[in-house]
Amino acid sequence: MASAVDFGRLGLGFAAAVAAAIFLWFGTGLQPLWPLTWLAPLPVLLFANRASWLGAAVVAGAAWSLGNLNTWHYLHGVVALPLPVLLSMIASAALVFVMAVLLYRTLLRRGHFWMAVMAVPATGVSFEYLSSSLSVHGTYGNLAYSQLAFLPFLQLASITGPWGMTFLLLMFPAALAAGLHLRFVAPKQALRIVGASLGITLLVVLLGAVRLGLPAPGQPVKVGLIASDPPTSPDVADEGMAATKLFQTYADQAAKLAADGAQVIVLPEKLAVAVDPDTRDMDRMFQSLADTTHARIVVGLIHVSPPLKYNAARVYTPGAPVSTYNKHHMLPPFESNLEPGTALTLLPEPSGTWGVAICKDMDFTQLGREYGQAGAGLMLVPAWDFNLDRISHGHMAVMRGVESGFSIARAAKGGYLTVSDNRGRILAETTSDSAPFATLLANVPATHDSTVYMLLGDWFAWLTLGVLAFALVQVVRSQFAPSVELGSGSNIRRLSDT
Repeated sequence: MASAVDFGRLGLGFAAAVAAAIFLWFGTGLQPLWPLTWLAPLPVLLFANRASWLGAAVVAGAAWSLGNLNTWHYLHGVVALPLPVLLSMIASAALVFVMAVLLYRTLLRRGHFWMAVMAVPATGVSFEYLSSSLSVHGTYGNLAYSQLAFLPFLQLASITGPWGMTFLLLMFPAALAAGLHLRFVAPKQALRIVGASLGITLLVVLLGAVRLGLPAPGQPVKVGLIASDPPTSPDVADEGMAATKLFQTYADQAAKLAADGAQVIVLPEKLAVAVDPDTRDMDRMFQSLADTTHARIVVGLIHVSPPLKYNAARVYTPGAPVSTYNKHHMLPPFESNLEPGTALTLLPEPSGTWGVAICKDMDFTQLGREYGQAGAGLMLVPAWDFNLDRISHGHMAVMRGVESGFSIARAAKGGYLTVSDNRGRILAETTSDSAPFATLLANVPATHDSTVYMLLGDWFAWLTLGVLAFALVQVVRSQFAPSVELGSGSNIRRLSDT
């Protein structure tokens, strides 16, 4: 009999790990199916309700490790993330989930039902926040990005940043798991926990839907985007004749967009290498075009000003000097030899203030907040993606607009030409390989919208750290108290009305 019970428990654990891994695999990654992310922790938490601590830990670690293998080829084979770094990322994410599950299990068994539910999201969000503060990759990998297509829920980012979104994503399955476990032992408590979780989630979605329905003030700006992938356009044109020819081809495409009414035109990141003093020829070309067409033009390039190299965006304004933005956040190892910038580039316009950033810069909430606090209503973003990540990374920038109240015009090689508003709606989009020189022309609101997150920053993340600390204190205080083995007849009588 004991052997049969052990095999039965082993089978349940295997099924829980596989189910959770499948939900995580397809709910996150390069093309996430957002509803599945809400369910990913649930099978493991249900198993942990009645499993030993070791069984719960093994199942949780296996599920999260397997699920996070969904980006293995992209991160290791395409982005060239070193194997030890990738393995440490997967292992650390799995370890955090194990900690969350064990903390949930312990608190549930000690009778701290509400804190058990809160412990799961508090652990996950605390890890994401601390990781984003220390990592060169910023917020990449946050669970919140799986929800970019769930627009009503995405509006929560304007209040809490990505942290509140991850919190609800993990709180919801934890509440369901606790409610199902308590349904016979403490039905009123189970109803309160599940009802509160559903109520909060529905309220957030309802308020998000209302926010989406509010009109966008101000006059729209017509933006034009251009990108071209190899073989039409080289990865990075060498300095000299090849660079000049490529710049001229892009300038010809920009002239066509300007003739169609584009007020600002954005070209991709790192089109070519320009070494001082040869940058003057490129400047003359695009400045003349800006003066003639009365359109701003943003050009991404590698700017070499010996002995330093920059990933730069040159901004050409009709009748004004050339301005430059240097990328702040580099992608290792590809950009480890480049000097990071430190300053914002702000462009005053009748429609409001515009800002400039480059690709990976938009993975960082703090830079987005700085632009929002400076009043930016439209961000102009040259970029370069890896084709596979045209959705997962290309759309990460969309959340910065929701958080800090600006629209985004992003032109990426190897990805999408994307125009989004400050509610996260994709207003227009096309792939960079849709034509030898893909172009996009779209109207976008450019009026800044102040948000709670822009003003208060990571307040919710700090609140979550406090919740986690309190949960740990509860565990320590109750470590010598007897476990609440839910399910016995005496406990049914004792807890049925709690």
